Amino acid sequence: MTIFALFKGDWLVELGGAPAPFEDVVVERVVLDEQGIALKYRVDSPDPVTIAQVQVDGAYWQFTQQPEGPLSRGEAAWIRIPYMWVAGDAHHLTLVSSTGATFEHSIDVAQATPQPTLAKFGAWTWVGLYVGLFPVALGMLCYPALRRSARGVIDFALAVTLGLLAFLFVDTLLEALEQAERAASLFQGPMLVLLGAAAAFFGLRAVSRGGADGVSLAWRIALGIGLHNLGEGLAIGSAVAAGEIALGTFLVLGFTLHNVTEGIGIAAPLTESQPRLPTWAGLAALAGLPAVAGCWIGAYAFSPQFAALCLALGAGAILQVLIDVGLYLHGRTASAQGLTGQPLLAGGLLTGMALMFATALLVSG
Repeated sequence: MTIFALFKGDWLVELGGAPAPFEDVVVERVVLDEQGIALKYRVDSPDPVTIAQVQVDGAYWQFTQQPEGPLSRGEAAWIRIPYMWVAGDAHHLTLVSSTGATFEHSIDVAQATPQPTLAKFGAWTWVGLYVGLFPVALGMLCYPALRRSARGVIDFALAVTLGLLAFLFVDTLLEALEQAERAASLFQGPMLVLLGAAAAFFGLRAVSRGGADGVSLAWRIALGIGLHNLGEGLAIGSAVAAGEIALGTFLVLGFTLHNVTEGIGIAAPLTESQPRLPTWAGLAALAGLPAVAGCWIGAYAFSPQFAALCLALGAGAILQVLIDVGLYLHGRTASAQGLTGQPLLAGGLLTGMALMFATALLVSG
């Protein structure tokens, strides 16, 4: 009751005078089609916001909003502007509230947003398979060579797996924080990332107790990589939907090569066992198919807060798997010098990080 009175009462206003209204909105998505421009915005301020006018490239335009009227904090609406945008050109949008506050958003390169048709879903499915499932399966084909190798080579391969997982953890966490910065502040982006990562870490830790063999470890590696590939699919789908075709192409090429090394990491713990074909198919599907779902969501239902949460879950899962691989490798080596004290394993760790860094250059290229 005391807290309710603090927020609903006006006694602080009487002491300090009426505060000036504070308004803020975040544009979460823009759709370009034959009817013009549509954008989704969310109110990110304590005070309600009413959009009264819309400018496109410096000129005022008529618009419709659904739902109509003022929006409170956390509420979202779609604005439709019958503006004939020009493919390849840049367009600047300005939303003007009823109090005169302005909120700007730029479209750097206008391109038609992919529409959800059966053919487009099929095309995005192929992109996801090309990025996720196929390269992971290709990397897993190294299993026969690893199985015939000496114990030191296998330990080196496991150390490489440890290095690539360490790189993926940092990379995924940074991507999650980057998406969190784009989301409305009401979602408390950094805390959302922290809670999502913690939930995945402790959840995976709880369900993975008792499974210390190579096969169970491979399943956990595949799960962590799969959650990471979900984030990769989100990045590709959202980039293409936003008209950043060149960026989307770089992402496809870079992530494809990226995931070949991840397939090697899944195969490395299996060298002391002989998994059947269904096990191999399940591992490849768990690690690669989430990229398909990511492409679908990124192209048609992307939101920065959802992307941040998905990436945070991936980071938490990868951290748990990273610990599991480290303990598994330590148990194999059983050296008093520790993991980094052995030149072969330290070299494998650095090699894994270097491989992931090299393939990541294609993504940022």
